[in-house]
Amino acid sequence: MRNALVAGSLVLAGLWPHGPAPLPERLADTGGGSQLIIAVAPAPGSTTGLLTWWDRRAGRWYEAGRAPARFGANGLTEGATRTQGTNTTPTGLYDLPYAFGIARAPAGTQYAYRRVTDRSWWCQDNASTAYNRWTEPLPADCAPGESEHLVAYERQYAHALVVGFNYERPVRGRGAGIFLHVDGRGATAGCVSVPEGAMRELLRWANPRRAPHIAIGTEDGPLSVTRY
Repeated sequence: MRNALVAGSLVLAGLWPHGPAPLPERLADTGGGSQLIIAVAPAPGSTTGLLTWWDRRAGRWYEAGRAPARFGANGLTEGATRTQGTNTTPTGLYDLPYAFGIARAPAGTQYAYRRVTDRSWWCQDNASTAYNRWTEPLPADCAPGESEHLVAYERQYAHALVVGFNYERPVRGRGAGIFLHVDGRGATAGCVSVPEGAMRELLRWANPRRAPHIAIGTEDGPLSVTRY
């Protein structure tokens, strides 16, 4: 695990008029690729904010799109110390291992895209060997009440990207099943969500060969960037 901080607070121009745009150059670490998604809330307790996505060309970052974003029902918290079940979105910098969805992948999607079936679960049981993993079917050591039956979230999981929070080397109790997905009716249980049109656009834009990452943070304090 590696920790880093942005040089100062991350502030959104246009959404909050008292600061500069959230340029990737302000991040101490952008993941080393040439694509970056930035999701920012105005304060740790906020459930809404803005998501922008960026391309790096000829040594400079250029904004490729933006959309309103929703966060956890209890706001955002530092990813390195997050507790599972708190309905908070983890701040930090994370890779995006693969995409999935109940609906077909949008035309032009370059990410590996896994279709959801009625056998698809995301195990969130801390006692399971499949903790924080997609499973088909649900293994015997993973309790259904401690997991998400992905097909049950027809709207939210029409399209999604897995966020690499607590994914490579899962820490029990830290949290599982953090995604970038389509908006539901309100705040999330810890994921980042955007309108369906924006999610489809992101899937057409994201190129795994360009190593895209997502940075999640708040306006009123430094964005803590944790690498797993």
